[in-house]
Amino acid sequence: MKTAIYLAAGAALALSACGQKTDTNTGAASGGGNRAQVWAAGSSTVFPFATRVAENVARTTGGKAARIESLGTGGGFKLFCGGTSSQFPDIATASRPIKKSEFEKCVAAGVTDIIEIKIGYDGIVIANDKKGPSFDLHREQLYKALAAELPKGGAFAPNASKTWAQVGPGLPAEQILVYGPPPTSGTRDAFTELALEKGGEKDATLAALKTSDEEGFKAKTHTIRSDGAWIDSGENDNAIVQTLEKTPHSIGVFGYSFLENNMDKVKAAKIEGVAPTFETISSGAYPLSRSLFIYVKKANVGVTPGLREFVDGFVSDAATGKGGYLQSRGLIPLPEAEHAAQKASVKDLTVITAPKS
Repeated sequence: MKTAIYLAAGAALALSACGQKTDTNTGAASGGGNRAQVWAAGSSTVFPFATRVAENVARTTGGKAARIESLGTGGGFKLFCGGTSSQFPDIATASRPIKKSEFEKCVAAGVTDIIEIKIGYDGIVIANDKKGPSFDLHREQLYKALAAELPKGGAFAPNASKTWAQVGPGLPAEQILVYGPPPTSGTRDAFTELALEKGGEKDATLAALKTSDEEGFKAKTHTIRSDGAWIDSGENDNAIVQTLEKTPHSIGVFGYSFLENNMDKVKAAKIEGVAPTFETISSGAYPLSRSLFIYVKKANVGVTPGLREFVDGFVSDAATGKGGYLQSRGLIPLPEAEHAAQKASVKDLTVITAPKS
């Protein structure tokens, strides 16, 4: 579900010249100059963090708060890479790195100088209603439960598993019914890569396919079944949590921050014996850990009012540092040295080159 939030700092707050810094060395000739506020679009996981930063920056500078949209990571990159005018966002929020194909679309549209900022870590959570059974799942079991096709007799056949008990011994005889993010979501991308692909690698047929045809292997492991066992639930992770309450035998896939805020309603499955916690995600011990990002058009810095303040605010110690205010919303902060490196990258407006894949 497309969600748009227009944050207002209040009618009494005017855009303050002293509160909005303007850079004169970016060489920007167009960008967001016809817009009176920062515009960020993308990941539903990064959405609550970006919203909080927007509110805080507006309060401290007296400027107009950023417009934050939740379109999914893929949807955010599509809009971000659409062009350089004020009709396109200054920032793409993402729960995975930008892909080579997305970067190339940006370049083709004139978006050539992009700043990548890692803001912290998150874990992909497999959860169900607190009254439901407890799960300890292996990635191979997630692949067997949710992949559209499974190896059979040296070939592939449609996935016919109906219950979790059919997937692995010791799992409950509950219907496989999983509510998760749609194809435009970075959470979906990360889930298929970290869970289904890694689980598929344990199968001999798929391991051989990966060696001979990596693209074919990815197609088999990244394609989720469409027979009702998995239900796309839009870009609103809170809606998934609400659905789990109403459907106790179902399971949901969403970001750790939404688990943190709904501990009274849902519980998380262990993945290969490891529960998703602040400590296990930050250390990488939790198998479904991932990084979160924002991508910024360098040309718009100093042109879109408040963009520099917004980006500086995002990498500040107060926001994304250890103990920062985003940690209370579920963001797992970067190690101190890595956090310092991100601040330096923002200060210097360091741009990235094309990713390898």
